[in-house]
Amino acid sequence: MNSGYPIVRPRRMRSSLKLSGLIKETTLDPSKFIMPYFVIHGNSLKEPIMTMPDQFRYSIDKLLEELKSVIDMGIGGILLFGIPKHKDELGSESYSPDGIIQQTLRAIKDVYSDLLVVTDVCLCDYTSHGHCGIVDENGYVKNDETLEYLAKIAVSYAKAGADIIAPSDMMDGRVKKIRESLDDEGLVNTPIMAYSSKYASCFYEPFRDAADCLPKFGNRKSYQMDFSNSDEAILEVGLDLDEGADIVMVKPALSYLDIIYKLKQTFKRPLAVYNVSGEYSMIKAASKLGYLKEDAAVIEMFTSFKRAGADIIISYYSLHAAKILG
Repeated sequence: MNSGYPIVRPRRMRSSLKLSGLIKETTLDPSKFIMPYFVIHGNSLKEPIMTMPDQFRYSIDKLLEELKSVIDMGIGGILLFGIPKHKDELGSESYSPDGIIQQTLRAIKDVYSDLLVVTDVCLCDYTSHGHCGIVDENGYVKNDETLEYLAKIAVSYAKAGADIIAPSDMMDGRVKKIRESLDDEGLVNTPIMAYSSKYASCFYEPFRDAADCLPKFGNRKSYQMDFSNSDEAILEVGLDLDEGADIVMVKPALSYLDIIYKLKQTFKRPLAVYNVSGEYSMIKAASKLGYLKEDAAVIEMFTSFKRAGADIIISYYSLHAAKILG
């Protein structure tokens, strides 16, 4: 029934460029970004990664030079991946006191003691077979035995100076095992950033080239999540939080915005997203072909992560995005 009063419908707020900053709902802060790096043995090395344009494998001395830009741009921290000289079935360099990551951590902390360093904990970069755990004679990953090795890696990294331990293997029970092992060594204040919702994705391919960790047989679908599943993400995150995770993660990010939103709404806990290699290289390729403007695409993509609920953004574009933001 018409009351006689005119119907007033809400309209979009008109704003000048000056006003738009005041009413913007989502903003980006480089202190919430994490920049990943690949580290190799040797000296004066900066090897280009062909499938990831403008990304490199660094020897420790060259990485130290690169990290000055990270600090100058106010990036929140870095994430390290090591590429060993020697790989074996047990991934022994990953937990060696003289492993590439352990050497890198000590060197970084000698020069940049306040820089936050996250270390990826997994066996895939270090094993001769390329899987994320110990495998049996039939090629199946042995979950429980793998936990012992993951804990050894985590403790080794923390003792060498890692600020955050980030298990990416997706083995059942690994957060609990790592937390217990860190605590037993007196490393009670070392937090865990768990790759809790890590999907079996085609977007990891450039990373596998960069880290030389393509599985020599089979695939990782038996321990990584089916990208068709959404409710499973809630289960996995809940388990990791119960086991002692301080921060949880969704990986990849761009194709999983619904998962990011769902997890943030469900748990209200610190949430990281990993904008992975394939997502990075996809934008790089399109921009080089002139199909889109790289800077605009990067900021829109990062904003979508933040808008969906991400607190922390891990991306190969972190330094680039920080420079755009000025």
